[in-house]
Amino acid sequence: MFEVLSEKLSTVLRRLGDKGKLSEKDVDEALRQIRLAFLEADVNFRVVKSFLASVREQALSARVLESLTPAQQIVKTVNRELVNILGGESSHLIGANRPPSIAMLVGLQGSGKTTTAAKLALHLRHLGQRPALVAADTRRPAAVDQLVTLGEQLDIPVYHEDAEAAPITICRQALRWAQEVAATWVVIDTQGRLHIDETMLAELTQLKAEIRPSETLLVVDAMTGQDAVNIAEAFNRNVGLTGLILTKMDGDARGGAALSIRFVIGVPVKFIGTGEKTDALELFHPERLASRVLGMGDMLTLVEKAEKAFDEQRIGELEKKMRASRFDLEDLLWQIRQVEKMGTLAQLAEMLPAFSKSAATSLGGAEESQVRKTEAIILSMTPEERRNPTIINGSRRRRIAQGSGTMRRDVNQLLSQFYQIHELTRMVAKGRWPRNLMGMLRQ
Repeated sequence: MFEVLSEKLSTVLRRLGDKGKLSEKDVDEALRQIRLAFLEADVNFRVVKSFLASVREQALSARVLESLTPAQQIVKTVNRELVNILGGESSHLIGANRPPSIAMLVGLQGSGKTTTAAKLALHLRHLGQRPALVAADTRRPAAVDQLVTLGEQLDIPVYHEDAEAAPITICRQALRWAQEVAATWVVIDTQGRLHIDETMLAELTQLKAEIRPSETLLVVDAMTGQDAVNIAEAFNRNVGLTGLILTKMDGDARGGAALSIRFVIGVPVKFIGTGEKTDALELFHPERLASRVLGMGDMLTLVEKAEKAFDEQRIGELEKKMRASRFDLEDLLWQIRQVEKMGTLAQLAEMLPAFSKSAATSLGGAEESQVRKTEAIILSMTPEERRNPTIINGSRRRRIAQGSGTMRRDVNQLLSQFYQIHELTRMVAKGRWPRNLMGMLRQ
């Protein structure tokens, strides 16, 4: 996310920091480089013009240029203006006065609308709501089946009818059904098209007038860049939007749509999709996204992901086992899977301050491969072997290697590392600290 833009902005701002005192010429040159970086990232030209004008005015003030740390002051200014462009503050869903509240999702085919409907329903359930899904996209043949399948996987009820029913009829019936099942939120997946046309917009306008949703959310593919902005303009002008959901943000290395759409359309971005998993939907926080763009990380989101992924009771049990030196390979496998819930290692690394995108990508390649290998080796063991690795002799190691598609040396390396961790926790539990700790960790 924002890989290209983040690298270039970090380089420009780092050069400013190396200069110490700054002149007007230094600031103008830096802004020229920022302008090029924004345009190459496909940021809307109106956004770039407004952003640079505001930053320049503040950066050339006597308070900044005459301060002891002018470069740091300019970084603060850039960050503040990025946050303003992105919307200033987070925008949450607004429900109806009486349940059920309705969220109507609109968008083109291929934007991820059906998957996003399921993700949004899951998000609402995490907030303590009772969500229900409505399959009103009868134009795409597989849309109804896809939503029903997702609903079954997430244990969220889905209302659907045969493909011949009109969407407006389906929604009428669905709202009666939602009251019967005591749903507090209804998420409706509406019909999409391969392109915007008057018929599509008229259908959506009629449907909106009929069901009167609390939220009309456009689901738009962030990777389409300026097309995403144009699509949002058309939908907002004809249907009237209350919010936007940007999907495929994890694949958008430029970030032009995310940085442009709020400023140009005037409609808040409420969520971003950051992966294919059903829990890969994040609230849109302008200040956190600005921090990521400037390479400052996003520790708050990282902490929130950890809180969702790890069960406090299970962690407490694991801590007791480690203190008693009863930590085994099943515990290690559980930890690996909890980390996987938070995202890839490269995605997590991007949230760490001062962690370069190239380093995160490199980490993702090498470390993800090693994690997959470790998981495969542990899964090739019997439950007894996981709980008591000391019984794993030569023949068992050969069997485990064959079963996991790895080499015996890989199995030996994993067991060696496990024994080192086990010994380290045993010594620490007894109040002793190993003399050659760094040597142990390097192996």
